[in-house]
Amino acid sequence: MITNVYVDGFNLYYRALKDTPFRWLDLWKLAEALFPRDTIHRVCYFTALLDARPGNPSQPQRQQAYLRALATLPGFEIYRGAFRSGSKWRPLVEPAPGMPRYVLVRNSEEKGSDVNLATRLLVDGFTGEYEQAVVVSNDADFAGAMRYVRDDLGIRVVLVNPDPRKASPKDLSKAATYVKRLWKSHLRRSQFPARLADGVGVITKPVEW
Repeated sequence: MITNVYVDGFNLYYRALKDTPFRWLDLWKLAEALFPRDTIHRVCYFTALLDARPGNPSQPQRQQAYLRALATLPGFEIYRGAFRSGSKWRPLVEPAPGMPRYVLVRNSEEKGSDVNLATRLLVDGFTGEYEQAVVVSNDADFAGAMRYVRDDLGIRVVLVNPDPRKASPKDLSKAATYVKRLWKSHLRRSQFPARLADGVGVITKPVEW
């Protein structure tokens, strides 16, 4: 079955990869590990470029190394949203007596990736790009687009839940033909080699990973 895979990059990272040894993840190998009987036609990855943070100044360099590694994969497409950073006043849950009830916090919002993923999923369904669509995310915002592809276009939609601790939101799971869980065994056998090359030069797995 011809299959396209749509990966919500930040949802996958924070649900399954953060603080694990599996961050150097080959998403094409992962797709083949999850769906070994299907033909992977395209893998689409949706993310946004990170800014350097005071406590994590090398974060953008690690991300760039990873995006370069992903770009070496055939049939792979990267779609970039954007971050909007600023500051907002937020209330404290339990303010100390005599202290302010509100604090000024750094606020970063990722914009565009969800819309890009839903749009690509729908457009590719309209144009007959796939016989089966796979959405890797646990974000309920994708339920509407998934339900349309399944019910109105009559195409199978599989949800891959990247969170090993939580079930998918009901609206999201009900919009899928079926739900598949992502386990450490899938991640373990889907890693890039520590060093690989592209047209620019050698790409090295970040030391912190």
